[in-house]
Amino acid sequence: MASKPFAIRWGILATGGIAQTFTKDILTNPTTRDVHDVQHIVVAAASSSSAARASEFLKDVQAPGTPKAYGSYKELVNDPDVDIIYVATPHSHHFQNAMLALEAGKHVLCEKALTVNAAQARKLVETAQAKNLFFMEAVWTRYFPLSIKIRETIISGGIGKVHRVFSDLSFGQSREDGSLGWPDSHRMVNLDLAGGALLDLGIYSLTWVFQTLYHCQPKPREAPKVVAAINKYPRTGADEMTSIILQFEKNQSMGIATTNIRVSTQPEEADSGISGPAVRIQGTKGEIQVFGPIFRPTRYRVIKVGAKKDDVEEVEFPIPKDKERPGRAGEEAQGWGHGMFWEADEAARCIRDGKLESETLSWEESIVIMETMDETRQQGGLTYPELIETAEYDPKSPLNGKA
Repeated sequence: MASKPFAIRWGILATGGIAQTFTKDILTNPTTRDVHDVQHIVVAAASSSSAARASEFLKDVQAPGTPKAYGSYKELVNDPDVDIIYVATPHSHHFQNAMLALEAGKHVLCEKALTVNAAQARKLVETAQAKNLFFMEAVWTRYFPLSIKIRETIISGGIGKVHRVFSDLSFGQSREDGSLGWPDSHRMVNLDLAGGALLDLGIYSLTWVFQTLYHCQPKPREAPKVVAAINKYPRTGADEMTSIILQFEKNQSMGIATTNIRVSTQPEEADSGISGPAVRIQGTKGEIQVFGPIFRPTRYRVIKVGAKKDDVEEVEFPIPKDKERPGRAGEEAQGWGHGMFWEADEAARCIRDGKLESETLSWEESIVIMETMDETRQQGGLTYPELIETAEYDPKSPLNGKA
């Protein structure tokens, strides 16, 4: 007789767009994606504005049962029915919000970028370890079957020794008047929210460099040397264009990670492939080309050295849809499925198995990535306000909302 799936009880901290997408994903039927060992239950959600907003959120995502709606984050993290907190606030708030949850004894899945700086990331890791709690950065792309297959191909030598990776994620928002089409208060350009291309989009460019050139190394892994350049948005000082060269000297490899909110990686409709791949992973026996958007890729190709046109291997990994749950506009017939459920499955399995961190994205690797972004910001002269840079936890911080 098959054992019952392990059920994990979620509390959703914040009620914005990414929280809605994640919550709808974990409420899909796991068998849709051929998962039978874990299941997800949403037992509570909190909005910093009001309990009414949290109640509206739970209604919007069609959470079954009688989940609780809270008007403060403190109430949510102290709910005894919650096993794990999903932190879905802007990255400026991640450190204080995740610490609030860890201090309350909750496991945490925290959205990317994990924090604003490496000092904050180290403090979170130290706290999780001391309290024997699971803690993971929610870089959903890492857990896609597509990403797993690509990493397996690299480690098995499928394209030989990998020496170079190009990776870009850019959204074209430039306007004729020089603006970016957002008010200066918008999270993408607001320094008070750690706005700019690097932490919001560049984390994905770095993800592809790290999961191919760093994660696939044998341990102990070599951290990269970093050379970076930043152009700032004149109206707010946030980074609008950032380019990073990552040198793995001992590993004889380099990665080039770029991000931009002036011009697009793909000016055409997403995934049409007209503008070519958004990631190129180049080895001595060939290369892997990943087509964007690279945060949610569904196809790649493998081109071996000397291959002819008919020899190119095209690989597709469509994202499973739950036809019992409504999809986005135009996708109703397919049902819902965005791809964030895989990282939630990983979190559930780790907690079930008594693991404090995920092997796919370890604490050590998240910290090295934050150190890379720290160095990038230092070279580009990019700083944020002390309120969001501090690595001192304050349970009464305004970033944690009302008590």
